[in-house]
Amino acid sequence: MGEQLKFTILGALTVTMDGRRIAIGGARQRSILSLLLLNPGRIVSVDTLVETVWNGRPPATARTQVAICIAALRKRFKSEGCATDVIVTAHPGYLFALENHHVDAVEFEQLTARAQEAVREHRTADAAQWYEEALALWRGPALAGVAGTLVEDEMERLEELRLATFDAYVAVKLELGHHRDLLPDLLSVVRDHPLRERARGALMLAQYRVGRRAEAMETFREGREQFVRGLGLEPGPELQRLHDAILRDDPALAVPAAAPAGPTEERGTPIELPAGVPDFGGRAAQLAALDGLLHDQGEPGPLAAGLITGSPGVGKTGLAVHWAHQVADRFPDGLLFADMRGHDETHDPATAEAVLGWFLRSLGVPEADVPDDFHQRIALYRSLLADRRVLIVLDDVRTFDQIQALIPGSSRSCVLVTSRGQVEALMVRHGAVRIDLDALSRQESTELLARIIGEERVSAAGPEAERLVELCDRLPLTVRIAAAKLAAKPHWPVGHLVSRLDNERLRLDELSSGESPVRSGFELTYRSLPWQAAVLYQRLGLLDAPDFASWVGAALLDEHTDTAERLMERLVDAHLLHTAGFDATGQPRYRFRGLSRLFAREVAQRDGDDTELREALGRAFRCWLTIAEHARRQESGHGSPPLRASVLRRLIDPAMLDKLTASPSDWLAAERPALISVIDQATLCGMDGLGRDLTATLMGPWASSRCG
Repeated sequence: MGEQLKFTILGALTVTMDGRRIAIGGARQRSILSLLLLNPGRIVSVDTLVETVWNGRPPATARTQVAICIAALRKRFKSEGCATDVIVTAHPGYLFALENHHVDAVEFEQLTARAQEAVREHRTADAAQWYEEALALWRGPALAGVAGTLVEDEMERLEELRLATFDAYVAVKLELGHHRDLLPDLLSVVRDHPLRERARGALMLAQYRVGRRAEAMETFREGREQFVRGLGLEPGPELQRLHDAILRDDPALAVPAAAPAGPTEERGTPIELPAGVPDFGGRAAQLAALDGLLHDQGEPGPLAAGLITGSPGVGKTGLAVHWAHQVADRFPDGLLFADMRGHDETHDPATAEAVLGWFLRSLGVPEADVPDDFHQRIALYRSLLADRRVLIVLDDVRTFDQIQALIPGSSRSCVLVTSRGQVEALMVRHGAVRIDLDALSRQESTELLARIIGEERVSAAGPEAERLVELCDRLPLTVRIAAAKLAAKPHWPVGHLVSRLDNERLRLDELSSGESPVRSGFELTYRSLPWQAAVLYQRLGLLDAPDFASWVGAALLDEHTDTAERLMERLVDAHLLHTAGFDATGQPRYRFRGLSRLFAREVAQRDGDDTELREALGRAFRCWLTIAEHARRQESGHGSPPLRASVLRRLIDPAMLDKLTASPSDWLAAERPALISVIDQATLCGMDGLGRDLTATLMGPWASSRCG
């Protein structure tokens, strides 16, 4: 027999047959029927029904009255034409016979279970559809108007289940990129349930993704006030981390690459860019260079391609997304964005095959028509773009091989790539314009700090604000992290955070709390180094010298200078080391940023051998001493007697010595800050003889005449 009766309890209790409503009379009948419907297929004892109807104060005739109510319900259903028993007697009570009848709460559980299974199988779109169907069954508060303590307890359980399902639905919709559609429902839920952190976090994320960053911050502030006022507690760590991530415009908050911003049939053209940086500033020269990628629509020419490189936290994604939003109107056929996850610690890198599938669906290809064959996907993708003007942003690329298939054949489109590496093939094969991002200027960094924590607070801090951004290496990411800490601690003066960051042993900890990827960014890059480059990175980090030439690296490794220079350039390519130009002797010089040096020292202590590290430092210090003495003799004349040696000098190729000290004064000018640091560091390391010999060398007549 087919379905006869339809019972709905996700809202007011109703019973219908063939669309015709069946009235259920009396509060007791409604309470008894509700409790049976809440336990379909399970026996509900008479005692439980009595407890529900009379709330612990039953009359002597309570059991009889329950039987009368059951009989009345059976009669009512049969009078409406229901041929089978709906309520069955089963000791010690009754049960609702679910077969051949429909209960919306049962359907709700079935749909949510199906959605959960789809989530586990990564079928996000299916999960969203089933969650949506499940939530659509709700017409208001469950069993509204039905009395009874046990029923009311069940009503609360169902409401909590509805809210948990809503949270799960929101999570998959956000993963699909439908953040704009979620805003009205999220606002309503947060208004009605202000202490639900997951819903509040989802609202903040949705507001951020649609460019309403200030509203997201206000949503957090309002929630924090209610948590503190109502519970005496600060918001939980997840909400705090989201707040910090929004403050620093963490690229991880962007729409996942696999998620189109909505059904292509509704969107017309894909607009997949994540939210731009609201407080973006500076980078005028780089933006102008990117503008050079634009050419007149339909104008023949090579494919326009740009490559933004730089160290972690320097703002590569922020620049790419900001420029893409600025020029969006120049690409009427769409804006595609993919996070290639080239340096993601928690996820595997995105493959070209997967991204092609996402892009094809975004460009309007139905799921069923997306080819399974990789090469067919490439051909279809390039065919679709042949007559379109699309901007394709490929973020966090590791290698050219990862994106080669994503480069369109048409010159009408534009590709913009961000990477920590060089991706040289993109320049060689496609003539990409390369933009190397460096740290912000001191003024730009301070202005960024002021935009986040307020101009008054920065002005009150005076020079301590400038000191703070210097301790953050003037990188947008680390400045935002520091600003987020200050924003979360309005009672802290800027100088208090400066004092914490001044402690070199704690600085990386302070800037790597929660989800901040400072240390992990260095770690991922360090792990990708060849072993010899990693060893050199460790040993260079131990030096206190402000900058150094490649012969210093050669001494640290006990290798030839050419080998050391090649490895130091590898560290430059990895953005762990930076160039400092060429000195007067024609040698390239290198330097660390503060945070990279601190991490190098961490890994030296963690991965290095103490004896080998000390020997390496000794070789470098003796190399400085040997060259300084040779320069002294060159300046004073070859007959100048050598100083009385306390330590062994380092053997250096005579041709190299003569080359470095061809102009002794130039060598001294280049090395003077390093020599002073070496004297101090050698003494601190217990190499007193080396420090004395170097001091004596620099105190001789040659040094006094040149150093004043």
